[in-house]
Amino acid sequence: MQERWHHSGPGGRLRLRARSRFRPERSATAHHGGVRFEAITWERLTDALAERAMETKTADGGPWLRIGIDGAPAARPDALARLLADALRLRGRSVLAVSTEGFLRPASLRFEYGHQDAYTYYDGWFDTGALWREVFGPLEPGGTGRVLPDLWDPARDRATRSPYQALPEGGVLLVHGPLLLGRWFPLDLTVHLRLSPSALRRRTDEDARWTLPAFERYEAEVRPAETADVVVRVDDPRHPAWQVGAAGGGGGSG
Repeated sequence: MQERWHHSGPGGRLRLRARSRFRPERSATAHHGGVRFEAITWERLTDALAERAMETKTADGGPWLRIGIDGAPAARPDALARLLADALRLRGRSVLAVSTEGFLRPASLRFEYGHQDAYTYYDGWFDTGALWREVFGPLEPGGTGRVLPDLWDPARDRATRSPYQALPEGGVLLVHGPLLLGRWFPLDLTVHLRLSPSALRRRTDEDARWTLPAFERYEAEVRPAETADVVVRVDDPRHPAWQVGAAGGGGGSG
C-alpha cells in the first residue's frame, strides 16, 4: 500500500490518500523561459529533498543543517515543510520547523503606513532581526542549539512566550515562509515554490492581493527562481514540477 498527496479543492490543501497499486507517473517535461521543468509527485519530491538534505554539508561546518522553504502563502510552503520534516524524521534526523509567520513585527509597525502597504510587507512585515537572534544565532558553530520557535502572536498582538526548544547536534532546522531569500540568512539548502504571476493572483485570497506588488518586487530584485537550490513549479498544486537537474547543485541561501 502506497500513499500520495493530492489536492482537495480550491483551498489548495494537501491530503494524504492511500492507493492500492503503483502506477508510474507520466514523464512530462516543460520549458519555461529556457528552464526545463519535469513533472513529479509530492511523494517523490519530498523523498528527493530528504535525500539531498541527508547529503548536504553545512556551509560553516556547524552541526545543524538549515533548510529554507520559500514561497508565497498561496504556494503553501508550510505544507511542504511538514512533508519534509516527516521524511527527515523517518531517516532518523531531529527536525525543528519554524514559520516566519511566528516572527511578525508588532501591528503598530506593520500598519504604520496603513493596513495594505506593499512596501511594508516587503521590508517591514517580518522581524528578520529576531529570526537572526533567536533562530539562526543559536545554531552557529559553538551555539547552544536552543531555538525560539515563534515570537509574536499577530492575532493578540503580543509575545507568544513560547519556550525555547533544543535542537540536538545533527538536527535540521526548517524555516518556511514568503520572501525568505535574499536576506543573507545562513541557509545550507533552499527550495523556492514558484507561482507564475497569473497563478499567484488567482490563488491569492482577494483580501491579500494588496501584497502582490511585494512579490513582483521580490521577483525583480531577488530572482528567487535563480537564487534557490531547488525550484518547484506549483501553478497547479495537484501536478507540481521541479527544475530538471535540481537534485544536483550545491547549497546556499542566496
